[in-house]
Amino acid sequence: MLTGRKLRTLLTGAIATLVSAGASSGAMAADPEVTLTIHHFLSPKSTTQTAMIEPWAKEIEKASEGRIAFEIFPSMSMGGKPPELYRQVRDGTADIVWTLIGYTPGVFPRSEAFELPTVHLGSAVATNLAIHDNFDLIAEDYDDIKPLLLHVHDGNALHMRDGVEDILSLDAFKGMKLRTPSRTGAWMIEALGAEPVGMPVPALPQALSKGAVDGALVPFEIFPPLKLAELTQTSVEGRQKQRFGTSVFMYAMNKERFEELPEDLQAIIEEYSGRAFAENMGKVWEAAESVGKRMQHESGGTILRLDDETTEDMATRGQGVVDKWVEEVTGKDIDGKAIIDAARAAVKKNTD
Repeated sequence: MLTGRKLRTLLTGAIATLVSAGASSGAMAADPEVTLTIHHFLSPKSTTQTAMIEPWAKEIEKASEGRIAFEIFPSMSMGGKPPELYRQVRDGTADIVWTLIGYTPGVFPRSEAFELPTVHLGSAVATNLAIHDNFDLIAEDYDDIKPLLLHVHDGNALHMRDGVEDILSLDAFKGMKLRTPSRTGAWMIEALGAEPVGMPVPALPQALSKGAVDGALVPFEIFPPLKLAELTQTSVEGRQKQRFGTSVFMYAMNKERFEELPEDLQAIIEEYSGRAFAENMGKVWEAAESVGKRMQHESGGTILRLDDETTEDMATRGQGVVDKWVEEVTGKDIDGKAIIDAARAAVKKNTD
């Protein structure tokens, strides 16, 4: 049976053979010392690949003077399903992955604090920096891998298949089947009186088109690659663009693979994976929101903002989700309240 390490070695060797076969018979101009595979679940045209992974990889290739090279595998093209990405990077099947911590419930309990409603306030930049500045509070979640970036999107709006003229109460969502990206998202959906349906986001278009769900918690950023403007008619957010929580994404490297690199190459990867990276990716995801919103408008869809009273009710129910999370993790000997207090203070500091 092939181990993750052996499989990764075979994949890398196969890639190298193909490159060699396509090259001229002479020596290549600059053979890299190491080639790292990057695996993720979205398309090669997604914001994740074009605005994050590709620029990051090019910067490191340039800084290392070609000693590090990358092979990017989008759309789960190395095999498996999105919830398996964490295991793949942990075991070494892939050197680096980008995935959602919510796809592996219970594995990253401390990190969930930053995706909770009323903790994340709607700015990807503020929450990204809050995570970076308080990583020591959640570091135990990542003992078996090497995190390169933890980040969020601007937040989950609620997008529905049917057209709605106005929403005067959150009771309008009662009985609906709504897609959730995570268990904390499921708690928020339950707080609305709706039924959560967990699924990786690539499965969402089919679920919407077949009516398996009435709507979904996703950011506007995902509209272009999944063509959600064609599948939804109404999007909902709070009065001041508040969202129903967000999702924490993990860009991480196999720990053993990182540690076996020469120290100077480790330093280069570290340099391009710091606070500036977190801030820049927050700006990227915030900018991507406007594209999705424009697509919803141009398709004839509606973006509704809840009135003040309903937004306040949304926050009250969101606080109930926070309380539930604190109670649960406290039972696991995690000081949930301390993490929430630090997260809120850091988000506020980076928002002001």
